[in-house]
Amino acid sequence: MANVMKINHLFLILFLLLTVQLTSNAQWLLISSGMGGIPVLSLTTNGNAIFAGSYFNFGGVYITTNNGATWTQTTLNNRNIYSLTANGNNIFAGTFLLGVFYSSNNGANWTTTSLSATVLSLSYNNSYTYAGTELNGVYRTTDNINWQSTSLNDRNIRSLAVNGINVFAGTMVDGVYLSTNSGANWMQTSLINRNVYALSINGNFIFAGTNTGVYLSSNNGANWIQTSLNNQIINTISISGNNIFVGTEGNGIFISNNNGVNWVQKNEGLGNNFILSLCINNNYVFAGTNIGTYRRPISELTNHQTVSNIVPHSFLLHQNYPNPFNPSTEIRFDVPKFSLIKLIVYDFLGKEVAELVNEELHEGEYSVEWNAENFSSGVYFYKLISDNFTETRKMILMK
Repeated sequence: MANVMKINHLFLILFLLLTVQLTSNAQWLLISSGMGGIPVLSLTTNGNAIFAGSYFNFGGVYITTNNGATWTQTTLNNRNIYSLTANGNNIFAGTFLLGVFYSSNNGANWTTTSLSATVLSLSYNNSYTYAGTELNGVYRTTDNINWQSTSLNDRNIRSLAVNGINVFAGTMVDGVYLSTNSGANWMQTSLINRNVYALSINGNFIFAGTNTGVYLSSNNGANWIQTSLNNQIINTISISGNNIFVGTEGNGIFISNNNGVNWVQKNEGLGNNFILSLCINNNYVFAGTNIGTYRRPISELTNHQTVSNIVPHSFLLHQNYPNPFNPSTEIRFDVPKFSLIKLIVYDFLGKEVAELVNEELHEGEYSVEWNAENFSSGVYFYKLISDNFTETRKMILMK
């Protein structure tokens, strides 16, 4: 019996060592089969399909439908691609000098349009598709073919982001402009004298990636604050739930799960490459770099960790630990089936103060850390929401 116990103990130690090794080996994976080690300046998704635009040696647009395991070059194969977006069934590609091409059949065929310019950014709302050009400002179209110049017609537009009828345009040198009527009229916001390479919207928050770091506005661009990531050139921003991913010029990828208050660099296996584009699809983060495209499971990058893959019997929200806490606490929850999960923190008056999780998770047991360093002492509530299930618990921050 003693020998059996020793053998079992040995197997347990080996299992734990293997688990630690596997965890430590979690890293970015280069996925450029069929595409080669070419720079990928733009990425977009349409259902399970991911499109990558290259500007090296007229690389054109590539597509993958198996999460990047293999890539196929589309028939748009003789253009430098600076920007991509998907609007419904239509895929738009912004090119060097030759304007916008669009495909209505997932890249099988492409159609030329009336816009002939270098198109650095693309976005859309329910009424228009927008194109940001290198020297001639913002254009828009309603029929995918014919483009009209807007009143913002004399700027170098590096980035676009759209939220309903509000359209944000990031420029070289002149910061961010805003239209509140779908691009008919424009006004300069208070973020000026910056090169704005990336824009992204998450609820009431607008993030701007600039030549001096990441800026944030919570009032439609009226005011901007610089986040703690203030010493990087930001090329691209992508958002999943409450997780903000930014790609930098020469320093890889940084992630914030509290709207820019804190940032963590996540470059395992990636190195300090130039991150030129980002997108999120099928629970993966995809990064287009100067040497190809990388992929990593979003679960390895977000603030929640998988505690166990054992399938729980039901949804369950555990009591946070420690409680009371200062300044961080761990919250565990169980997910019995693949579901959209939200974990939200409220103050004593019922005001939402933090969104810790907002994404689809597979079945399993999870933990998430809430760092309340920037919050005052008091009683807080945290709520788990999924399908027809909600549960709320109380916790105490004591500084």
